[in-house]
Amino acid sequence: MSSETKPADFVLRMENISKSFPGIVALDSVRLDVAKGEVHVLMGENGAGKSTLMKILSGIYQKDRGAIYLNGKAVEIKSTKEALRLGISMIHQELNPVKAMSVSENIFLGKEPTHGFLGVVNRKKEREMTQALFLDFGISVDPDAVMEDLSVAEMQMVEIARAVSYDSRVIIMDEPTSALADAEVSKLFEIIRRLVAAGIAVIYISHKMDEIFQIADTITVLRDGQFIESRAAKMFDQDTLVKLMVGRSVGELFPEVRSQKGPVTLEVERLTLGGVFHDVSFKARKGEVLGFAGLMGAGRSEIMETIFGLRKADAGTISVNGKAAQIRSPQDAIAHRLAFITDDRQSTGLNMKVSVKDNITLVALKTFTSFTQVLRPEQENRAVDEEIGVLQIKSRHRDQIVNTLSGGNQQKVVLAKWLLSEPEIIILDEPTRGIDIGAKAEVYKIVARLAEQGRTILFISSELQEVMGMCDRIIVIHRGSISGEFERAEFDREKIVNAAMDNGDYSARRN
Repeated sequence: MSSETKPADFVLRMENISKSFPGIVALDSVRLDVAKGEVHVLMGENGAGKSTLMKILSGIYQKDRGAIYLNGKAVEIKSTKEALRLGISMIHQELNPVKAMSVSENIFLGKEPTHGFLGVVNRKKEREMTQALFLDFGISVDPDAVMEDLSVAEMQMVEIARAVSYDSRVIIMDEPTSALADAEVSKLFEIIRRLVAAGIAVIYISHKMDEIFQIADTITVLRDGQFIESRAAKMFDQDTLVKLMVGRSVGELFPEVRSQKGPVTLEVERLTLGGVFHDVSFKARKGEVLGFAGLMGAGRSEIMETIFGLRKADAGTISVNGKAAQIRSPQDAIAHRLAFITDDRQSTGLNMKVSVKDNITLVALKTFTSFTQVLRPEQENRAVDEEIGVLQIKSRHRDQIVNTLSGGNQQKVVLAKWLLSEPEIIILDEPTRGIDIGAKAEVYKIVARLAEQGRTILFISSELQEVMGMCDRIIVIHRGSISGEFERAEFDREKIVNAAMDNGDYSARRN
């Protein structure tokens, strides 16, 4: 609770909220006080209880014990419909609009304005009401546009407008920037500030530390289903926040990588893809963690996709272990012992509808078939169980459906899938996106171990602290070109940021 906030100012109070599931105490006497017109950030690892608490507030779950007060009045929230009636809306991380309908139809779905007693939907008024909402909150989306034609950022703006259309006084945003570029994040923050200025309270859940300190008025920390701390955001620093969440400091999150740097395993020379990136050259060594930094949209992912054969370069060469490699497809890349952990595990990294086992063995399935192409399940099961053990994947069984795992464990399944193919060169594109700080620490340990085993790691991240904490060397990309290169002894936040924004001089060094 902020020292400037008086109890009378709270639009929402949740007191002694407890919730248990079979064998699990998800929440144990948790409290949350949210003031009118503030951004209240809820922090904690996966499993800390954030989602359970918000599902209780939004009517998805029912609390076992405790009390909820809105504007000082005790309320019982027994359904999502009741939550909306009380002025509580939740914008989920996975957006689910009716894509075949227009923007204005989505916003007023189920509460359409009508032509009086006839009951016919008044589309003109619906459109005008949508335009009025957009004007109030600075949203630039065509009310007549079909939802499926919008970007993720635009869909999110529509969801915000839809929440406001219920006359919501509390809006919950769960990981709202997980799929947004930097410019889109800035636009979202602008809209959030307008919501706050209108007296709406925003409960904001995110794993991105840099965002939190930009937008938060108050921060509440949960750990293991219990309330830990709540105070004004300005009273926290990052190290204090991490310690409260996981019981250790930021510096302790990054393991020391004790790998011996060997010969060059990957050499990229003047790689070019018209309109996307040009003249990209670098070398990576055995046992090296080579970082790639830069702003969203700079071309980092596209470079990696081209190296892995997902895109076709217009010019340039790729060499693996000193020999020219013709990589025209992912199959060619895998044959050259490359692996690619993409930045979107749910869309391109995993088949969310099948088991942990089926995901892990997907790339290396031929390993478990006989010369007659008959699958050998015992060998397959042993290999999967070994990967689950080595990577400490928390699943009830190898046959558990992967979409029931936490984000951190899903990411470990992606890693296991590629490690089973025994790659020499591993591309990690945003490997900790959307996972909590504890799961990040586990991924960092895995990366360090892989480097110590002599693997070459290409590590792409939008979190500068992560790149600086994990990498031996950092290459900075700006608008499709290398704009800076730094050895570990040269790491300097300001210089790297300047290179990402192309504010400094760079003369490319050749290894």
